[in-house]
Amino acid sequence: MIGSVRRQAGATLIEVLIAVLIMAIGLLGVAAIQAVALRNSQASVERTQAVIQSYSILDAMRSNVTAARSGAYNLPKACTSPSPGTRAQSDLKFWVDSLKATVGQAACGSVQCDVTSAVCIVTVFWDESRATAGTESMNVVTTSRL
Repeated sequence: MIGSVRRQAGATLIEVLIAVLIMAIGLLGVAAIQAVALRNSQASVERTQAVIQSYSILDAMRSNVTAARSGAYNLPKACTSPSPGTRAQSDLKFWVDSLKATVGQAACGSVQCDVTSAVCIVTVFWDESRATAGTESMNVVTTSRL
């Protein structure tokens, strides 16, 4: 009777294959989560840069407050750099170029100042399709009194 008892010596091939399959599915899940995290991180960088750039043009306007209050910084939605000329136009050109360099090539900007109340609205537009895996247009609107 002692000779008829069988003992298992190791794992079967099927058990090893199932373990490898489960590990492969888990690693694919980790890779997918990493890809989503990278996309979201890029979206966060773009949003942060948009806010920084909106404050940048407001600071430039505060350093030239007389021109800003007279409407010299007013700029309809611009996706290409305006021609430099006056200090306000040079500031706007530098700002749009900075938008494209930091937020993305699809970035656009707009500045609207009310000359009676000295309230300025700065809007930064950009395409966040890379982060959202679609065609998502984003904008940041910053309002300030000069």
